[in-house]
Amino acid sequence: MPVRSIATAALASSSLPTASGVNRSVLNEESFSRAICLERKRTERSQRLFVLMLLDVSSVLVDNKEKTLDKILSALSLSIRETDVAGWHKNGTVIGIMFTEIANDARKSIVSTMLLRVNGVLYSNLTFEQFNQISISHYIFPEEWDHDVLQRPSHPALYPDLSTPENGSDFFSVAKRTIDVIGSALGLLIGAPLFLIIALAIKLSSKGPVFFRQQRVGQYGTSFVFLKFRSMSVDNDCRIHRDYVRALIRGRVEHKSTTGAHQGVYKLTKDPRVTRIGALLRRTSLDELPQLCNVFKGEMSLVGPRPAIPYEVEAYELWHRRRVLEAKPGLTGLWQVKGRSRVTFDDMVRLDVRYAMTRSLWLDIEILMGTPRAVILGEGAC
Repeated sequence: MPVRSIATAALASSSLPTASGVNRSVLNEESFSRAICLERKRTERSQRLFVLMLLDVSSVLVDNKEKTLDKILSALSLSIRETDVAGWHKNGTVIGIMFTEIANDARKSIVSTMLLRVNGVLYSNLTFEQFNQISISHYIFPEEWDHDVLQRPSHPALYPDLSTPENGSDFFSVAKRTIDVIGSALGLLIGAPLFLIIALAIKLSSKGPVFFRQQRVGQYGTSFVFLKFRSMSVDNDCRIHRDYVRALIRGRVEHKSTTGAHQGVYKLTKDPRVTRIGALLRRTSLDELPQLCNVFKGEMSLVGPRPAIPYEVEAYELWHRRRVLEAKPGLTGLWQVKGRSRVTFDDMVRLDVRYAMTRSLWLDIEILMGTPRAVILGEGAC
């Protein structure tokens, strides 16, 4: 009988006795993935950590599979609390344990403590050969993101709900990427004369390069180089924008009025770093056109949340990260057509999360069709 069949059968019958003697079922892969997702959301509210420990038992489940699996599960029952969650991270091959409700100040010590506990009970209850065949890995949520490193800072093990497509989303992903490639290619081709005019205007009006390159945070926290037409003078001080963004995220920014606008905006107005041509480009969003290159390369999409700046992400509350985790950044999105700079930062994040949860080809088309109107009217732009 294959390993997967043994493990699958064990899902219905295996249980872990807790300290109080009550048997608790080992969750199947789907249920355990859902539990990880719920625990992430609980952590967003409670600000208490959880550790996901994964035990790869595929090598040890070769001989005496049922008996060996029972020994492993019985051993693990000695190392977990009633509040912890056990289940299959990958059916028949990888067992997962979530150690929940951990205080922030225990972050540095908790992993070594958990590893010692789990290794100890496995070593005591298995043969030396069996013990050596089990591979253990661990991940702490929330992760500490370092944007100076180009690798993805969010490990897929903590986001099984984002890594595993739902029914029908495979078609959506392929169709969305196809539209991105065709749309960005056509945009670059048709817009070439406009690109040339803008480039000449930038060169003739101020010193410096035509394009502005900046590190941005893409989906799952992965960094990429973001392109715009330069709208500011060179060698400007980014602290002006950094300080403003941090204040905006904390809700400490006033709703400022703009000339000719009926509604105020949450945006840095009258920025002294912006050139005259740059002000026009920003007001019409023409400075964003080079991002079609990012879309063509697959770093961005035509529709999605705006890509974040690393110092912006550093100031995020934990739930704000969902806007960069759950959807690829886009050239335009719900924020641009529904709120733009007229809404608070928290409301912008809610619009981005709403898009990620309800996205469809029809919604993308609706947003793309609504973008020109938002750009022409300059709603929320300055």
